[in-house]
Amino acid sequence: MSSTGAPRNGPGGPGAALPEICQGFLGYLEVERGYSPATVRAYAADLDQFEAFLARRSRSLKDFETISREDATAFLAELHRLRLKKSSMARKLSSLRSLFSYLLKNQLLHKNPLTGLRNPRQEQRQPRALNVDQAVAVMEGQAPPGAQGLRDLALAEVLYGSGLRVTEALSLSVDDVRTDRGFVRVRGKGNKERLAPLSEAAKERLVEYLALRQELVADPGQGQAEEALFLGARGGRLTRREAQRIVARLAAGAGIGQNVHPHTLRHSFATHLLQAGADLRSVQEMLGHSRLSTTERYTHLDLRHIMEVYDRAHPHAGDAGQKPAGPVPQDTPSPPEPSGQSEQSNQPGQSGSLSVTPKKPGRD
Repeated sequence: MSSTGAPRNGPGGPGAALPEICQGFLGYLEVERGYSPATVRAYAADLDQFEAFLARRSRSLKDFETISREDATAFLAELHRLRLKKSSMARKLSSLRSLFSYLLKNQLLHKNPLTGLRNPRQEQRQPRALNVDQAVAVMEGQAPPGAQGLRDLALAEVLYGSGLRVTEALSLSVDDVRTDRGFVRVRGKGNKERLAPLSEAAKERLVEYLALRQELVADPGQGQAEEALFLGARGGRLTRREAQRIVARLAAGAGIGQNVHPHTLRHSFATHLLQAGADLRSVQEMLGHSRLSTTERYTHLDLRHIMEVYDRAHPHAGDAGQKPAGPVPQDTPSPPEPSGQSEQSNQPGQSGSLSVTPKKPGRD
């Protein structure tokens, strides 16, 4: 059995009351798999909930050999009665699968009791994305003067121009940024590293921000926190909540009514690339997706955009059931195929956004 120790959870935190075997599993995720503290806490919370469910049946994960597929099925049934989202139910089931896979790996079990148990059928939700004009408006939004405003605009440019997750952007250190080479070194999920390209606008914003960044350092000798690229109000690393407020403020200043979050900018990055003709594999690499199927969600958005362009531009779109005003000749020619060209979006100034030309549906 792997001896990794327990994860760094405070007393009374998620997973603190779990059996020793579960503590070892959480430590394995943190130390050997390199999962982030937030991810380990999520696993711990899922196991806590399953342990509480078992306790009501006078059972425990301490006796993991006795856990059956029926236990997991009954657990899912209870989550369904609690009206939990199917995506959350699937995540909790995934946590249990990972635990039993860990037990199998360490030869503590001979068979995974959850083998063959399917995830609940998921709702088909499409990511929300801004259009190009809205994205440009956010990038050029109103921001406070000085270092704080430059930080806000640089953060927005990195989220949209490089398609980073908000946690990836906030974990960047100054040494990760290479404006001279046009990329940033990103540590993504599972502590995997990748190089993400910087747009020209992002490079300009970062250079401007880095020139004044020292003004946000509360204590020049505070060590690791000083290495953070994006600094918060107290001189430490910018928090997720602060980043959400920054993006929401920029969007509101740009007159965008819908809720805009940091992840909205990442979705917009992927959608605009695909609409402009980028291939799916390249977008997958830039987003840091481990599976192509995750990136394929954006092809549904692309098809919807194509249909909207068709409805606006095709001479016969929307004419179903309507009789033509004049006489119809005997041999009516077939309607022309859509040209595949759309009205070009306004070319942004320094934002580096893309001019959108939809592609025909098909294989990427």
